[in-house]
Amino acid sequence: MLGATGTIGQATARALVARGHEVICFIRPRAGVGGRLTPEDSALRLPGASLRYGEVTDLASLERDGFCGEHFDALVSCLASRTGAPKDAWAIDHQAHLNALVAAKEAGATQMVLLSAICVQKPLLAFQQAKLAFEAALLESGLSYSIVRATAFFKSLGGQIERVKSGKPYLMFGDGTLTACKPISDDDLAAFLAECLDDPARQNRILPIGGPGPALTPKQQGETLFALLNRPPRFRRVPVGLLDAIIAGLGFAGRFSPALADKAELARIGRYYATESMLVLDPCTGRYDEAATPSTGKDTLFEFYAQVIRGQAGPERGDHAVF
Repeated sequence: MLGATGTIGQATARALVARGHEVICFIRPRAGVGGRLTPEDSALRLPGASLRYGEVTDLASLERDGFCGEHFDALVSCLASRTGAPKDAWAIDHQAHLNALVAAKEAGATQMVLLSAICVQKPLLAFQQAKLAFEAALLESGLSYSIVRATAFFKSLGGQIERVKSGKPYLMFGDGTLTACKPISDDDLAAFLAECLDDPARQNRILPIGGPGPALTPKQQGETLFALLNRPPRFRRVPVGLLDAIIAGLGFAGRFSPALADKAELARIGRYYATESMLVLDPCTGRYDEAATPSTGKDTLFEFYAQVIRGQAGPERGDHAVF
């Protein structure tokens, strides 16, 4: 398994172990955001799994330190680039996965379960293009595959809880109804991923998936957050045009500075999520379709909000923090 130290990766490793699979996680010696996790830390987060250490971007390390000349049945990946910047995306979302695919086939694996993202339906950004390029390679690999295109994650939508608790308004782009999503929890997504290994109906398919209940707009998310805090709603509207101006400025400056070029790409990512829904895209109409977006699981975003407010959970966003 790749990407096991992220929050979804940890949940997926737990789900695989709970279902009786022998799980080998290939991780960095210093894992997590900023390399803050020691091997001991990683072991505590991945009970029941065996850990092997190396560099996922190095094919030789994958073969030598990960697969170790042993036979494997399947490869599961929750690996993703941290920032989405072009260099990072092509190194991780594409090349590292190509390396793992080569090594897995050499080890006898006949199946792969890949966590992708629903936003690759409209690939305007480098990380989406990198993910699609690997998806295409997987389809041609000869392995049985399950490509799971998940919608929005709870941790991605919990970034304003502390902001609102501190008395600040909830930020939203436009009127807060430009986009919608079906948020899915780590555990529900993990269960779906793990079950792909044994469910023939989920194999050799591209599988969009969201959480239970109707699609939610940012305005609805904000209104419910205020209600859970017993406070009157306070919103601050951010015009999408502001992002356009930031992108234009950083884009120009990025011609002279690689660091600013990366910031321009991050701004483009922010604009994408501010204006595109995380739902199935109807190729005929070009519109996002809530009814066509499958649901799974039982956990809801607003239950998660309540848990965070009570101190029972915390949104670990790492490099994905915006607000």
